[in-house]
Amino acid sequence: MRHARSGKKLGRDSAHRKALYSNLAGALIEHGRIKTTVTKAKAVKPIAEQMITLGRRGDLHARRQATAFLRSRDVVHKLFADVAPLFKDRPGGYTRIVKIGPRQGDAAEMAYLELVDEEYVATQREERTPEPAAVAEPAEAVEEEVEPEEGEPEEAEAVEETEAADESGGGADESTDDGDDRAADDEIQ
Repeated sequence: MRHARSGKKLGRDSAHRKALYSNLAGALIEHGRIKTTVTKAKAVKPIAEQMITLGRRGDLHARRQATAFLRSRDVVHKLFADVAPLFKDRPGGYTRIVKIGPRQGDAAEMAYLELVDEEYVATQREERTPEPAAVAEPAEAVEEEVEPEEGEPEEAEAVEETEAADESGGGADESTDDGDDRAADDEIQ
């Protein structure tokens, strides 16, 4: 029987479970929001809040305790420099669990474990999302499509001039000149 034995085992031995908690808490501090199962989120939430409380204390002993658990100096530095000052006036409750429904593969209940400070989570999300290069190209293509629409009268005049030049016999030279004039007009605009 498990009388008075708190915490979930999560199907792992103690060393694996401790490493999992350390990694999840570090990822939460680093990214501001993580996607995990509800059970793991409920298990990691008190540990992450304890790390933020250590960060709020800010002394050397607290930094060493956080480093002993999180095992990453970069994450500990981010905790003490960026995350903990955001919660200096908050007496607790630094994280929230937002349920997002079942996972596609095994129907495990999924959730976001995120820091309560909205601005920090938003900035972390913006830093992680790269600007897609594919989106910029279609925007340029749209601009190119718009330009000929604006220049339709010029094209119609060019077609009429080309037809007139074809009738006179010297259409090839004049059509290239019209193209150069359009390029010069585009540069001026």
